[in-house]
Amino acid sequence: MGQKRWFLLLAIFSCLLPFSCGRGVLKLKSDDDRPVYNHTHAITLVEYASAVYESDLTKLFMWTCERCNGFTKGFEVIEIIFDVEHCLQAYVGVAKNLNAIIIAFRGTQEHSIQNWVSDLFWKQLDLNYPDMPDAMVHHGFYSAYHNTTVRPAVLDAIGRAKKSYGANINIIVTGHSMGGAMASFCGLDLVVNEGEENVQVMTFGQPRVGNAAFASYYSLLVPNTFRITHDRDIVPHLPPYYFHFPQKTYHHFPTEVWVREFSFSNFVLFGLEKVCDNTGEDPTCSRSVRGTSISDHLRYFGVALNCETWRQCSIVMNQDMEKYSKKDSKGNLLLSRTVPPTDVNKTSTLSRTGISGP
Repeated sequence: MGQKRWFLLLAIFSCLLPFSCGRGVLKLKSDDDRPVYNHTHAITLVEYASAVYESDLTKLFMWTCERCNGFTKGFEVIEIIFDVEHCLQAYVGVAKNLNAIIIAFRGTQEHSIQNWVSDLFWKQLDLNYPDMPDAMVHHGFYSAYHNTTVRPAVLDAIGRAKKSYGANINIIVTGHSMGGAMASFCGLDLVVNEGEENVQVMTFGQPRVGNAAFASYYSLLVPNTFRITHDRDIVPHLPPYYFHFPQKTYHHFPTEVWVREFSFSNFVLFGLEKVCDNTGEDPTCSRSVRGTSISDHLRYFGVALNCETWRQCSIVMNQDMEKYSKKDSKGNLLLSRTVPPTDVNKTSTLSRTGISGP
């Protein structure tokens, strides 16, 4: 019996083996105006979203950390923002191979995720989004970006990068967990308040941030947005969505890409990515399962999205960084690099399938 079972499993594995070399992608037929999901772009951005969890700011600033490899080699950090007052971290830099400014926001540190998840069950819509009738959002997520040291530092770094690389350089905003929520507010801010046109947002394990009215405005203003969700990740299910009260409760904006991995004995055989519909709450995607997993929340495409060590919102930095650093009276820290002039004629535009080269 044991030998028959072994041959059966071997046969199943042989059938699935062709899929293990890559990831299947189920794409819905999209309208002409809808961006098309790009898997290679996603696995690049997840590395940027992972690197922002690095607590050694020297390694992060010099881009020498263990996570600063793979698809992100050659990235140049322009600004690191560490808001100790609110335990926030972000960076801005230029990816020359993408001809893009990258902005990445850190999520909640893993040792506080369970408490944070518990709090999200009871969060209410408590802020009217400016100049958007009936649109309401989560005050905490909105304030984390708009009412801290983060926003002015991000905008300043973008301005410096554009002076060097050209006004039409693309802007890509990413983040994981709460960092994904901040990334969405940043992308919207850049379009609405800063007049940016080439803005793309891609988040991982992002919670809901506003109601259905807000989601509608957002999808019109920042259409090149993808929310990646991983299997049974609990956070995209929060704060709760109630089908019968769409205007009164939280509602995701599109477009979700639901990632599922099929494994045997802890070996991933293949992955499947489903591009969901344009409602933001596709019942055949992550909403088709119960969101119960924190482990699914902490790993996307095999990349860890958490801090390596628990430091209670502290950082490591050597003395050589002092020439780049500036602190305010509350201890919030900025590390800034002067952007050298370059050939501004080599910038490219954001295509419907992600980033296009020259």
